[in-house]
Amino acid sequence: MTAMAPSTVDYARQVAEQVLDPELPVLTLAELGVLRAVELAGDTVLVTITPTYSGCPALDEMRADLRKGLREAGFAHVEVRTVLSPAWTTDWISEDGRRKLTEHGIAPPRRIGPRLAGPVPLRLDPPSAVVPCPRCGSRDTVELSRFSSTACKALRSCSACAEPFEHVKEI
Repeated sequence: MTAMAPSTVDYARQVAEQVLDPELPVLTLAELGVLRAVELAGDTVLVTITPTYSGCPALDEMRADLRKGLREAGFAHVEVRTVLSPAWTTDWISEDGRRKLTEHGIAPPRRIGPRLAGPVPLRLDPPSAVVPCPRCGSRDTVELSRFSSTACKALRSCSACAEPFEHVKEI
């Protein structure tokens, strides 16, 4: 990281952008799209995040990791705010984030595009879309379980290479 005066908002943003997601530690919170804003208000760094969903069990860990990283970088006063609107969507995962997921054997979600204002639609039935294997690229995959190591991922298997893999579900 480039050495900068610890009082600049650019430096605070650089630090916050390096904090890893506790459930998908191959991604930063910025790559995952949950890091919304980093601002300075006097001597306080204000960080705004939007969780992947309102009941996300990693939210407390995200806040703690952001506070820890910024304090270690020289910011004595850090406030982490959570906003739920607009609701997070998997479309907010950056291209680098999608590439990193694939490189680590996790199928990234496909893009779903803009939504109308209002409640976030919830699908209870399994998706009908084809999910390519992140290891061999085969489109011949099957869902083994709608839930995997976290609620936002499904467990799938590739019929071509016989490897299991996780898929980040589209939200």
